[in-house]
Amino acid sequence: MSRNRSYKALAISILTLVFSVFSSPATFAQHEHEGHAEATHSHGEAEEFNPGQTILHHVADEHQWHLATIGESHLAIPLPVILYTPTRGVHVYSSKEFYHGSGEHDGFTLHHEHFTSEDESTVYDFSITKNVASLIISVILLITIFFAVRNGYAKRQGKAPKGIQSAMEPFVIFIRDEVAKNYIGEKHYRRFLPYLLTVFFFIWINNLLGLLPGAANVTGNIAVTLTLAVLTFIIVNFNGRKTYWTHIFAMPGVPKWMLIVMTPVEIVGMMMKPFSLMVRLFANVTAGHIILLSLLSLIFIFKSAALSVIVGPFTVFMTMIELLVAVLQAYIFTVLTASYIGAAVEEHHHDDHH
Repeated sequence: MSRNRSYKALAISILTLVFSVFSSPATFAQHEHEGHAEATHSHGEAEEFNPGQTILHHVADEHQWHLATIGESHLAIPLPVILYTPTRGVHVYSSKEFYHGSGEHDGFTLHHEHFTSEDESTVYDFSITKNVASLIISVILLITIFFAVRNGYAKRQGKAPKGIQSAMEPFVIFIRDEVAKNYIGEKHYRRFLPYLLTVFFFIWINNLLGLLPGAANVTGNIAVTLTLAVLTFIIVNFNGRKTYWTHIFAMPGVPKWMLIVMTPVEIVGMMMKPFSLMVRLFANVTAGHIILLSLLSLIFIFKSAALSVIVGPFTVFMTMIELLVAVLQAYIFTVLTASYIGAAVEEHHHDDHH
């Protein structure tokens, strides 16, 4: 029954994420990217391959979901553009209005994925970008998977797990026993288990989705990793016990004059924990994508089909490594989060004897 409650709490946590963003249906469209074509082609001359620009384009966010380029035709999914300015209010467009011609439409201009207004007023962008759309997809997948697991437990009480329930149970038990209990302790781990499970599976599934051709780089986006780090920071510090704060602001056994030095150091250390979580996940995921794309770019740089015989198998090998890194980074983030929470809620029994 405790497992059942954990699954239910996890599903509720993930469901909350869905309603925190706006969704809008996107349809497939094929259109001519005329402005881009003019900028990258010189009157019919062959475009020179630019590996840096290509790699950055694939790891960056954008206001459409670009799938492929055939000649000068760009196969993409247009996404909702939602803009607000104090002078003009809210405006909603399809992103295809900006991805042709000069990138201008209805007084707004899209340049390097940033919008400006012709009246020079501040533009607030609430658009459903590629990363946001991928985030919605991953959340829907997580909800579908774990509601199926919950239903499996409800229908098969007292029986051996089966199907997707059997596939997911080892990971849930591992996070519960080897991470939550180990780092937080038997007394407090149940309160934080839903969050740890949500973080682990959220990072893992988005890492896997990011390896698909044409997929978004969600966990390689600094805003996403920053949000996860801030959530961990809030949970850790809002649940910090008296001893946790005492060791930061008035470390026991340290002379008062030394606290002038030690307290700022401890505060910096407290702030560096979420910063390290943010940078570690962002850097490792992005670096993996850049390495894979760099290897593939070698074929086009040297314009040699023979090189693909060497690069191809090595790229496959690196992809296998990336599959391992996908779960490893989710595990590391979860373990560090659990260790920070454990340090905050730890009970120092020796303090009770003084």
